[in-house]
Amino acid sequence: MSRIKSFNTAANIVICGASGGIGNALVSALAGDERAGNISALSRTPTDFGSAGVRSLPFDITNDASVANAADQCADAGPLDLVIVATGILHDGSRLRPEKRMQDLDAEAMAEVFRINTIAPAIVAKHFLPLMRRDDKTAFAAISARVGSIGDNRLGGWTSYRASKAALNMVIKTLSIEHARTHPLGVVAALHPGTTDTDLSKPFQRNVPEEKLFSPGYTADCLLRVVDGLTGDDTGGFFAWNGDPIEY
Repeated sequence: MSRIKSFNTAANIVICGASGGIGNALVSALAGDERAGNISALSRTPTDFGSAGVRSLPFDITNDASVANAADQCADAGPLDLVIVATGILHDGSRLRPEKRMQDLDAEAMAEVFRINTIAPAIVAKHFLPLMRRDDKTAFAAISARVGSIGDNRLGGWTSYRASKAALNMVIKTLSIEHARTHPLGVVAALHPGTTDTDLSKPFQRNVPEEKLFSPGYTADCLLRVVDGLTGDDTGGFFAWNGDPIEY
């Protein structure tokens, strides 16, 4: 059974961040889906997925010109049906790590987290949203995180990451309003994948219960099913891996 049965037949799909744990799993899941037509797998380092239906394209999400060029190439196959931005940063060795207290805040590190987690997906949306199909359901989704929920923040810490994801959620909400004026059937949403066993979460998995640490394949399957169930009425929303809405 298709994971994207609510989308157009032979859907034109784009996965940004296809070399990452979740992005790679999304491409792999979609490569065998009967409703997937063209799949463009975008990443800084192109990856061979071994599937005739997957086109791997070089892409620097932090470079506006690179994003614009990738958008043009993806649109060669026609209007876009599904775009998922599966990029993000939480740590980068000793240079960049989530803050435990306010004294750990560093201006350059904080700017880097915002550049990748907030600004980059916004630039992707700038170039890709106008290319979405107008006459049928479409979805543009970005991977956010529950810790970006202002209403759900009860522990503090991780200031840069939390703030960058909260800002991403606002970007999604704002762009969804504008997009709905020209694409009433379109969905623009933020997604919380749960704690997934990837390089991003690996240093912070010690206290995560085994049943709450998801494999990338399981996360990809859950996120695709959530996106498949969303409608135009859900645009601008923030949803967990199980489909539950999350307060901003």
